[in-house]
Amino acid sequence: MQHKTIDELLKSEKTHIDVIVRGWVRSFRSNRFIALNDGSTIKTLQCVVDFENFDEEILKKTTVGAAIEVAGVLVESQGQGQTVEVQVSKLTVLGEANPEDVKLTILSPKRHSLETLREQAHLRVRTNTFGAVMRTRSKLAFAVHEYFQKNGFNYMHSPIITGSDAEGAGEMFRVTNLDAKNPPLDENGNVDFKEDFFEKETNLTVSGQLEAETYAMALGKVYTFGPTFRAENSNTSRHLAEFWMIEPEVAFNDLDANMDLAEDFIKYVINYALENCADDLEFLENRLLEEEKNKPQDERSEMKLREKLRFILENNFKRVSYTEAIDILKRSKPNQKKKFKYIIEEWGADLQSEHERFLVEKHFKSPVILFDYPAKIKAFYMRLNDDGKTVRAMDVLFPGIGEIVGGSQREERYDVLKQKMEAMDISTEELYWYLDLRKFGTAVHSGFGLGFERLVQFTTGMGNIRDVIPYPRTPGNAEF
Repeated sequence: MQHKTIDELLKSEKTHIDVIVRGWVRSFRSNRFIALNDGSTIKTLQCVVDFENFDEEILKKTTVGAAIEVAGVLVESQGQGQTVEVQVSKLTVLGEANPEDVKLTILSPKRHSLETLREQAHLRVRTNTFGAVMRTRSKLAFAVHEYFQKNGFNYMHSPIITGSDAEGAGEMFRVTNLDAKNPPLDENGNVDFKEDFFEKETNLTVSGQLEAETYAMALGKVYTFGPTFRAENSNTSRHLAEFWMIEPEVAFNDLDANMDLAEDFIKYVINYALENCADDLEFLENRLLEEEKNKPQDERSEMKLREKLRFILENNFKRVSYTEAIDILKRSKPNQKKKFKYIIEEWGADLQSEHERFLVEKHFKSPVILFDYPAKIKAFYMRLNDDGKTVRAMDVLFPGIGEIVGGSQREERYDVLKQKMEAMDISTEELYWYLDLRKFGTAVHSGFGLGFERLVQFTTGMGNIRDVIPYPRTPGNAEF
């Protein structure tokens, strides 16, 4: 007999075959019906035991959470809720579990909050909610690679340890092997990083973009997909200190081509999830509906989860300049009646999530790509427009979440880039290689960054970004 996953058995067209199944007990009713789950699907497989022919000691050890192996015959089910079941001929307890001792009662999501489950690393993913989220996350990650590989991109591993701050924000985690209690000092009393492992100050990266640009200007189309880090002391439902970023960079692409790429990519991976995570998304949609019953009507989602995903697929992304968006927001009722937390008064304001969601959900009723932002609120590497005050930046805005993608056409002109770096006090010596790239066959090129957890959060409907990553890293929390 060959071991099969529960997902394989539930999809099997053959019955009356001998099978071996392994998994964890979700329930054991009447000393007869075992609901078994092995993580391959959100569904359980019913295993029927003729208890009169089994050792009573084994049946006593078949408790919720126990790991077991079942051998038997796969047959058509006589009961409701499943098409097939296993008539058990042999039952082996591989690992016992006392529900009280190990708190396996978390398998009932009504009994424990999502916050409590974050403290149960060994059991969290056994719940239906987190099993569904993490299987969907896995499928989305595969879809990311599949899209880029099908479209001629080269996967590039950008460095995790870096000496540069791509964003210029300074919120980075330092990497050092100096003695924290007694670091070497220079003649000015500052920490002497020349004595450090890399002989300079280094940090965990916030982005692989700058390095990816160098590879795009040799390989044409590249993408990075890896962990990034930000030491921002922000305890919100939208921020993590460790997160994964998807960053394509393409030589000879201008901003319009960059917007085309972002829309095509996002639609591809969301469609992949809809096609390959049907059971999990159905569960997550129903979970969200139950959760929102406790919210006031005006705080509930206007669309169900899968309806929201299809909304992305079925609508062209509306392309709107920042200037036009500001005019719309200034004239909007929420702004005029001061319903916005951040009132839009003048051109140059940095848009907040409430403004982005208004544009998507209320005004255009479609996903939106904003472009040509004020240079003062965007990064140094974005191409300056002829007006001297805006840059070729773009943000993709989604319902319920606001910005999900940020990108730009990169500044390819050596003199302009150098002038911008000096004006923003960004070291041209540290980033000499990035600046010099503009001397050796410079050309128009563009790219964007998409926070993978934001994508998973949108696709699964989870309200907190900490619930879509296996082990969240946030201020004051580096458990497990």
